[in-house]
Amino acid sequence: MYWILRKLSNMILTLFGVVTIIFFLFNVLPGDPAQMMLDQNENSEQLAIIKKKYGFDKPVFVQYLYYINDLSPVSIHYKNSENISYLSENKYNYINFLNFKKFNLVFKTPYLRESYQKNGVSVIEIIKNTLPNTAILAISSIMIAIVLGMFLGIFSALNKNSWIDYFIQLLSTLGMSVPSFFSAILFAWLFGYVLNDLTGLNMTGSLYELDDYGENVTINLKNLILPSIVLGIRPVAVISQMMRNSLLKVLSENYIRTAYAKGLSKFNIIKDHAIKNSLNPVITALSGWFASMLAGSVFVEYIFGWNGLGKEIVDSLNSLDVPVLIGSVLTIAFIFILINIFVDIIYTWLDPKVKLE
Repeated sequence: MYWILRKLSNMILTLFGVVTIIFFLFNVLPGDPAQMMLDQNENSEQLAIIKKKYGFDKPVFVQYLYYINDLSPVSIHYKNSENISYLSENKYNYINFLNFKKFNLVFKTPYLRESYQKNGVSVIEIIKNTLPNTAILAISSIMIAIVLGMFLGIFSALNKNSWIDYFIQLLSTLGMSVPSFFSAILFAWLFGYVLNDLTGLNMTGSLYELDDYGENVTINLKNLILPSIVLGIRPVAVISQMMRNSLLKVLSENYIRTAYAKGLSKFNIIKDHAIKNSLNPVITALSGWFASMLAGSVFVEYIFGWNGLGKEIVDSLNSLDVPVLIGSVLTIAFIFILINIFVDIIYTWLDPKVKLE
């Protein structure tokens, strides 16, 4: 019970810190979101209406308090319509539990507000439409990283100090050194343009594509190949190195020598004992890299035109769409925390000596 409470409190503090940093960071940037929303149709009257509607006419700290109020499950609902945040605009269902003279305390689901640029589309709806695409890309990449990284790591460890081992380590070092955005540009140009006749792959494209009339939606799985490979290059390199080093350490343990002395075959020793006991550091790397893929997919998705959460973050940065930006970053942070909790639970299965408490 203590472990659960500690994890929940850490999660709340982390998300609060993320919201605070992102909100103030992007509210001090040059540029007026209200002017960007009106584009060329701006006039002083419309500008004043937009600023009042979204609270741009208030000090940044007041805007921040209103945003925290909207985000919190326990929130203040003002009764005075002249002094309200989004909470009083009935954007969601809520339950009153304490009534005061000027406001009520309510229970509600967190409200991430609406996009500044997409005609009142809610941030939750945008995340629902883009997060599955990012998840598919991240899962595809991590599966490539797990299979290829573990295979290379095991193969390298079993051929220690041979030319094969040195070659795999060289590839791993190169994979960790090359930035994802550079790999994305290189792969898109080489396999999507230069070798297009051989590969049949596109330089850009998303999982779901509309026809020329904008009516029928088709699934184009080949558009997943290049971005998933590019996003998986760096974790492949990390996993192969960690698997190699961890397996070599396990193979030097006394119980492995005992297994050899009992006459067990090398294949069974590696399969039944060595690999399982080598997985703890690999799982640590996997948890970090899976969460990092959600953040690292920003550049990869944008370069390949993949309609995911990462591309949405870049678009919201370009248009100063702060609600979409904060909501997207919060979603990534929340997933990161959940993955770490899941990894802690997996540890107890792999190593009985590790306890959640």
